[in-house]
Amino acid sequence: VILIGWIARRIGVIPEEFSEPANRLVFYLAIPAMIFRSVAKASLTSQLHVGVLAITLSALLIFFGVSWAAAAAGHLERRRFGTFMQCCFHGNLGYIGFAVSYYFLGEDGLAQTGIIGGFTMIMQNLLAVIALNLKTDEPEAGKNRMKIFLNVLANPVIIAAIAGIIFSAAHIRMPIIVSRTIDILSDLALPMALLLIGASLTFDVMRHGIASVMTSTVMKLVLLPGVGFLLYRLFGISARAYLPGLILLASPTATISFVMAKEMDGDAQFAVSAISASTVLSAVTISLWLNVMK
Repeated sequence: VILIGWIARRIGVIPEEFSEPANRLVFYLAIPAMIFRSVAKASLTSQLHVGVLAITLSALLIFFGVSWAAAAAGHLERRRFGTFMQCCFHGNLGYIGFAVSYYFLGEDGLAQTGIIGGFTMIMQNLLAVIALNLKTDEPEAGKNRMKIFLNVLANPVIIAAIAGIIFSAAHIRMPIIVSRTIDILSDLALPMALLLIGASLTFDVMRHGIASVMTSTVMKLVLLPGVGFLLYRLFGISARAYLPGLILLASPTATISFVMAKEMDGDAQFAVSAISASTVLSAVTISLWLNVMK
């Protein structure tokens, strides 16, 4: 579906002026509806694995340090330093992680992924803000930092996950008309999201620091989920239980990384290259991770 989106963009079936409003529709309505529906229907007592959640968040924290060390070892210039770091751990959970989870694990698996994903999104966004401020000398950075922090808290996917957890914990039943409206929006989410991911891919700026781009891509797609995998196994968690967390860790670099880099005086061109490279290569690496788990 991603490939179809890329082809459709190249031949003009998906024009540039369509992508931005369609992306807003998916981000603000369709994906939040899908996550809310799945999490609200879930049983927190049986579908929230505290161990998986703790290890998933721990893997992100560990990899924050690893990416910091890698950026320092590579002597990256100021604007690229924090952008490289966030591209190593900031995953595209909403468009890729949840889609893979739904198609590979089904509705129950998506519910588990949605619960873990809500906390993971908060963690990785906060770490991204910290990374982008490590080397900044931009006088407006403080204002932008607070703006992005507030945007993180207002992220519709995070709000949907939290609302779903509340509905599930309180056993709240929705009126049928509301439930069916959410179902219709939910069914729109994944196909539209995958088409838009394909339509947004670009490799025009790949020549800008290809070594750093490929390094961040390997770290995001192979090393980060590898750290999570080792921790899951070390603590004796079954593959069935940790798959939702592993899928989230194995997701490619988030598209919002570009927005954050641009807003916080990072290297926006590098972010675009890393997003495109990791998204394309994730088709291979995620398949390999899932096959290893079989």
